[in-house]
Amino acid sequence: MARERQIVALARGRVQGVGYRAFCAYEGMRLGVSGYAKNLPDGRVEVLAEGDESVLRQFVERLREGPALSRVDEVTFRWEVPTHAFQGFEAVI
Repeated sequence: MARERQIVALARGRVQGVGYRAFCAYEGMRLGVSGYAKNLPDGRVEVLAEGDESVLRQFVERLREGPALSRVDEVTFRWEVPTHAFQGFEAVI
């Protein structure tokens, strides 16, 4: 049985201005998770995603890779209870 979960992840490195949020949105839609990716003032990107726990683990691995122009130094995340507040995945401006 699939276990629905939510993650809140923080990506650190060269992750702003390199298409990282669009990459997150693409991978989120491809894997069927919902949520958002947004830039933070300190240069990190926050990613909130909901979906099956095993799929979210795959998603985190993709976040650690990032798009070609990025340099992802670290992705940390925490598990949370899903809110089901999202439909689809978006890159928040």
